[in-house]
Amino acid sequence: MQLIEHRYPPQVKILNDSYLSHLTTRLSGSDCAQPTFNQLIQKVYQQLFVHVLNAEFPKQQKTFATRMTDLHKDVVLHAEVFDRDQKAVTVDVARAGMLPSQLFFDELNQVIEPHNIRQDHIFASRITNDRGEVTHTEMYESKIGGPVDDAIVIIPDPMGATGNSLCEVIKHYKEKVPGRAAKFIAVHMMITPEYIKNVTETHPDVQIYTARLDRGFSSKKALQAAPGTHWSEEKGLNDNQYIVPGAGGVGELINNSFV
Repeated sequence: MQLIEHRYPPQVKILNDSYLSHLTTRLSGSDCAQPTFNQLIQKVYQQLFVHVLNAEFPKQQKTFATRMTDLHKDVVLHAEVFDRDQKAVTVDVARAGMLPSQLFFDELNQVIEPHNIRQDHIFASRITNDRGEVTHTEMYESKIGGPVDDAIVIIPDPMGATGNSLCEVIKHYKEKVPGRAAKFIAVHMMITPEYIKNVTETHPDVQIYTARLDRGFSSKKALQAAPGTHWSEEKGLNDNQYIVPGAGGVGELINNSFV
């Protein structure tokens, strides 16, 4: 896994992946709509899934028989595989997180024992003031299927803008859901410097993966340096807390529902 060099805290992983860059560039364009938009989202998260799986899930060295073992009894396959007993929880933060969370859930079922995997659902919304500025996040409802003891909890939410929603979701799991998770992993298409500051200060234990860092309102000096070098001069949010350059309202686009 290749990463972009930066000066942010080490739990932040900005992937240096040309295919992901190509996909996120395509879906960011104003001419990208359904069904292409969701198809590209799925491709992005399939790639992100592989990166996260390889980096964060425990592995084992095991010996396997193959179809040729009956003919050659002394020759077996020695391979590194993922620990099928690892527990995992994927968290759908509606609306934008529904599609990527389902993809992670389905892919995990091919890797670890299905009885060790579940998908939770959280309904949260950004609350704005009369100027359209985001003031906080409210969680309206959740469907959480049990404790998180020793589970890897994954939140695959496309846009990491302010980080408020993610911080509230993780706070909920830490304070309201029984058990202690093995780790929390946030998986995004795009994040901002503001998001990084908020999440790493509020929940420094969270591992963050992203296909892209957007900081379109940063100073020239900041843009010419490695990300995080001049963090105080980096900015990726407009006045309404949308990511710039970004991709627009991804939750609206995924669902073809512009409300």
